Amino acid sequence: MSLGVIWMVAMALGPAAIGRALDAPDFAGLLRWAGVFVFLCAVTAWANIMRHRFAVYNWLRAAYRTIQLTVDQANRLGATLPKRIATGEVVSIGNSDVSHIGGALDILLRGSGAVVAIVVVSIILLTTSFQLGLVVLIGVPLMMSAVALLIRPLHTRQAAYREQQGRLISRAGDIVAGLRVLRGVGGESVFAASYRTQSQKLRTEGVRVGKVDALLEAAQVLLPGLFVALVTWLGARFALAGEIQVGQLFSFYGYAAFLLVPLRTIVELVDKVTRGLVAARRMVYLLQLEPEIDEPGALDRSMPPTSAVDLHDPTSGVTIEAGRFIAIASAKPEDAAEVVDRLGRYADSSVTADGVPLEKMARRAIREVILVGDNDARLFSGELRAELDPRAGTPRAATDEEIRAALTAASATDIVDALPDGLDSFVAERGREFSGGQQQRLRLARALLADTPMLLLVEPTSAVDAHTEARVAARVGPYRAERGSRSTVIASTSPLVLDRADKVIYLEDGKVVAEGTHRELLRTEPRYRAVVTRGEDA
Repeated sequence: MSLGVIWMVAMALGPAAIGRALDAPDFAGLLRWAGVFVFLCAVTAWANIMRHRFAVYNWLRAAYRTIQLTVDQANRLGATLPKRIATGEVVSIGNSDVSHIGGALDILLRGSGAVVAIVVVSIILLTTSFQLGLVVLIGVPLMMSAVALLIRPLHTRQAAYREQQGRLISRAGDIVAGLRVLRGVGGESVFAASYRTQSQKLRTEGVRVGKVDALLEAAQVLLPGLFVALVTWLGARFALAGEIQVGQLFSFYGYAAFLLVPLRTIVELVDKVTRGLVAARRMVYLLQLEPEIDEPGALDRSMPPTSAVDLHDPTSGVTIEAGRFIAIASAKPEDAAEVVDRLGRYADSSVTADGVPLEKMARRAIREVILVGDNDARLFSGELRAELDPRAGTPRAATDEEIRAALTAASATDIVDALPDGLDSFVAERGREFSGGQQQRLRLARALLADTPMLLLVEPTSAVDAHTEARVAARVGPYRAERGSRSTVIASTSPLVLDRADKVIYLEDGKVVAEGTHRELLRTEPRYRAVVTRGEDA
């Protein structure tokens, strides 16, 4: 900002040096003031270069720092984020809001210089000609007041446009993610029509913003232009009347022409700061969100990163013994999913691990021991090997044999074999080149490779055929057992999975009503039999 002030003030003093040179009584005075003018030009050039350098630095710093804060907050919120804010809002922060926030900091450098320059020019004009100085002091606030009338409607329309833009981005993401399903059920035209309608609403909001923006752009030219014409006309009349000298007339014209720069900069300052405030308000809303589950203030103990533990959920009565393959079946699948969320500490509860409440343990320690895998997990873009192995690139990275073993357990070796470069093949964003069933098997292989002591899976075979499901159910338990005391919990109502479990826990209304093997419950529990056989006679 200091460089911006030096830059603008040096430019503002240029017309004064020219005027003094023209009114110089001798050649020596002419050279002296010409030298002053050259010096001011050099200072202007240096200050402008340095100001621009710092302006770009501030712009990039603000933009990328905003992205860093967004990512950090997204990581802190974790599973809370998609419940509180749409994906499109987060994407818009990274796409457009960072630019507006950076632009607001950028314009502060020139804006501060513009304000000081107007003050300097006003003082010079007042000391040279009180009447012209008074015109400047009155005219500048009047012009700014006229511009201010456009700021509030611009602010309101930009906020509406920004909100509509976030909704449209979210809708676009949903359509792309579910495109294969939409094609399968013939729903492309319906969603295309819905997207087109929302797109036109966004276009309408954009036009409304554009109208006010166009008025601001016009004001940047019209109002300063009228002001320059007025100052020039008054200065010419004073020169003809002999109240000011010829050199001073040229100086006044120079001041009037120069004032176009700071006046337009101030209008730009108001516009960009307004856009920055709209963007910052969305950013602040994201930063104010708090995770549903807070980190405990005082930890009773840290969970050992390699330990197998017994989990107990008092809300449902579910108990998971260490080292066993347990299935959870429920008349309502969402009840089983809620139990898994509590056991994995993704929902606030009084679940205990070996008698110690999870709420008193560090979340990082919990995540190292308990892994929850569900069908909302995503495959990221990159080399398949790195996408499957959570420890890729570290000394603990899995070997090809270990990756192949996990793929075999997940019945996914055929997927990798069909790729041109095998494990070295590149995976597109969200694994869109794979079918739903293939993505599900690759996600399962990734969860198995994580090799956590406690693995909780929600419907891991819902998108595969019966033959593949049978292979997965037969292989997952032995694969985990080979790696020591590993606990595996699967929430499912598939008889193929339930028949392979060491124990099945049956829930009704979120409470445990029966436990035993699959075959025992089929004989002794009619409600369980009705759920797993889909109402058919066992």
